Amino acid sequence: MNEIDQLVSTLKRRLKIQGMTYRDLASALGLSEASVKRMLATRRLSLDRLLEISHLLGFTLAELMHEAAASESRLHTLSEAQESELVSDEKLLLVAVCVLNHWELKDVLGAYALSEAECIQRLLRLDRLRLIDLLPGNRIRLNVARDFDWRPQGPIRSYFLSQGLGDFLQGDFARGDEVMAFSHAMLSESALASMQTELRKLRQKFSELHEESLAAPLARRRGTGMLLAIREWEPAAFATLRRSA
Repeated sequence: MNEIDQLVSTLKRRLKIQGMTYRDLASALGLSEASVKRMLATRRLSLDRLLEISHLLGFTLAELMHEAAASESRLHTLSEAQESELVSDEKLLLVAVCVLNHWELKDVLGAYALSEAECIQRLLRLDRLRLIDLLPGNRIRLNVARDFDWRPQGPIRSYFLSQGLGDFLQGDFARGDEVMAFSHAMLSESALASMQTELRKLRQKFSELHEESLAAPLARRRGTGMLLAIREWEPAAFATLRRSA
């Protein structure tokens, strides 16, 4: 695969992971959907257009090119079976989440009631899943791309919806470092596409801040959850009052 093929493949993958369709991209660029499909299929993108798409995805062009070069050997997502294996063993899932947050073996053992043997056993399973490389001295090297994400509607997200979402929302969000807001509006199609772009940028910023925070000692980093959701919606109580067509 040549450099432009790698770059276009990375663009397509980023669009898919961020839930952005060709139609969304066309709206943001002021083009027709057919033009966007043709542009990506023929690989005929000007430098200005590459910059524009990169910024829409929350990347600089240099970052996107670096990701394209590094992405060939790194995981961007797991298979359905691999995610199912993670959720089948809560200790395995715990260790996976810890290492994805760049914890070392000693950090996991210091924070959770796992024996060293239990933890290493789970690290070996993560190595078999290719999520990590377990190096001599039980050092851990992540094998995931920058845009690694769980499968849409896959086992991990289903686990979060059934086991974690209710727990997350039970908090009163009253502390100074907590925020919960809900808004409702009537948006045009173009306004909705613009809002979705802003949410993607916010998610990318969250990821960038996570990477910046890795320079701080683990004791000064706090696990932080952020929920982003947007869809066409009205309360069920309102919908029942709608007149029949």
